[in-house]
Amino acid sequence: MRENRLRQIWKSGGAAVNGWLAIPNSFSAETMAHQGWDSLTIDLQHGVVDYQAMLTMLQAISTTATVPVVRVPWLEPGILMKSLDAGAYGVICPMVNTREDAQKLVAYTHYAPRGTRSFGPVRALLYGGADYPQHADDTIVTFAMIETAAALDNLDAILSVEGLDAIYIGPSDLSLALGCRPTFDDLDPKAAEAVDHILARAKAHGVVAGIHNGSPEAALARIARGFQFVTVSSDARLMAAGAQQVMARMRAGTAPAAGGSY
Repeated sequence: MRENRLRQIWKSGGAAVNGWLAIPNSFSAETMAHQGWDSLTIDLQHGVVDYQAMLTMLQAISTTATVPVVRVPWLEPGILMKSLDAGAYGVICPMVNTREDAQKLVAYTHYAPRGTRSFGPVRALLYGGADYPQHADDTIVTFAMIETAAALDNLDAILSVEGLDAIYIGPSDLSLALGCRPTFDDLDPKAAEAVDHILARAKAHGVVAGIHNGSPEAALARIARGFQFVTVSSDARLMAAGAQQVMARMRAGTAPAAGGSY
């Protein structure tokens, strides 16, 4: 079976740089994949992506060594299993609030006897290889999102679930849950303390910690603190930022001189 480079990076003590895909287009996904990201996450929760678009995006990512990941809309077995069957090598599940939630997530993403995943890896066999069924459970990466007050209260119980590979912090939802401003990088003190606490407990349990970031500077600072999976911006935000830079430069270059006119 094709190896999962995320596991290789983490085993060596490194951090994976993850890109984010909200645009439902295979060409934009392919373009992003060719820029050197360690992994790319297709966002089915807040991105404007449906299942069929996700499939073509997974195919586009497959033109590179970038690891394909999918954030599903919710803790629901059908979409988790279909995302894996389509060839996702990692799944990120939002709003995991209890140990029971984490147990369900692990069960839905693992075959029997370890879990309850239904068998039907239609495209995963093409991407992963003919021996996918024998090795999928030890290759796929399962992330639980920690982003609520309930998840904080149940953090150690969630992290102790066998088969949970990683957690992923959603800073904006976590901030809102704690009565703070929803943001990625410059967190209010209460939210920043919660992030530090989550990271420390993940390390204690031997679970990889990931987090969403708005800038490379924030991502690098979090890697230095021990995060091993950092997302930087998204395709839509990067496109908008690049266009803004071009237009700002063009407007500045074509502005009339003081007191003059076109």
